[in-house]
Amino acid sequence: MQERPIVEDLLEDLSESSTEEADAILQSRFQENHYLFFRGVFDQKSVNAVRKEVFGRLHEVGEIKEPIEDGVFTGMSSRIEVPEGLGEFWRSVSQGPALRGLSHGDVAQQLVNRVLGVPSVAHDYLFLRPAVPGRSTHLHYDHPFFARGSSQIVTMWTAYGDIPVEEGPLLIVDQSQGFQDLLDLSLAVDYESNDTPLVQLMQDPVELAKSRNVKLKTANFRAGDVIIFSMTLLHGSLDNRSRRGRVRLSSDVRWQPASDPVDPRYVGENPPGTTGAGYGELNGAKPLTVDWHQR
Repeated sequence: MQERPIVEDLLEDLSESSTEEADAILQSRFQENHYLFFRGVFDQKSVNAVRKEVFGRLHEVGEIKEPIEDGVFTGMSSRIEVPEGLGEFWRSVSQGPALRGLSHGDVAQQLVNRVLGVPSVAHDYLFLRPAVPGRSTHLHYDHPFFARGSSQIVTMWTAYGDIPVEEGPLLIVDQSQGFQDLLDLSLAVDYESNDTPLVQLMQDPVELAKSRNVKLKTANFRAGDVIIFSMTLLHGSLDNRSRRGRVRLSSDVRWQPASDPVDPRYVGENPPGTTGAGYGELNGAKPLTVDWHQR
């Protein structure tokens, strides 16, 4: 992770849940583990439509090879030349109808309703993440970014295509909802600030796991798989080490009880986002040739 090798003994499969289980069981498991991992929430046809839509836009700016649905990086980009600007370009990609049909559709909402036990609503602001080989996400808690509104926000992470371990899927730190020292730092963030909170953990994930005597959990994700997790679960991603140059495609959507106030930064046709720069502030808005780590 972040070009550091992960000791195999520290890796463990995510515990799977089933949509066939009773709501009470799912809610109890979520309260205990702070995550639920579901296989095949979305069907292959719908996922393929998302891949064609998103990678089609990236193909237009020279970043994705044909056949488009394979999502293989060209190593080049002309995205910086788009006349509408990078932020507006990424907003239009993030609001594609095939993508939104899954990320904010009835299937997603009904599943979150069951997990929360109450009617839910999604933030409009979508974190779409195309990750080329060599990229990963540093460990972090979501809480500092989204705590102005509801205290019961959850994240739905969706795999738009198969994402085996070597291609950099989501990683969680088991039992990290109980790391009070790290949570205290997270909870101390000034939520009235417009600055992006500097809450990523830059230390070696392996050393963190060893020192806390916990496992790093992930999976060989398949197209349409979903993991729902709390704002106080430490997570990131593994490095994408695809030998074929495949771009990992996933998204994060925040959901909350519909009865709670919604942070105005993350709703609307053109939400301002954490810093007020809208979709332009997201790492996904940058050309795939730019070297960065994704939040």
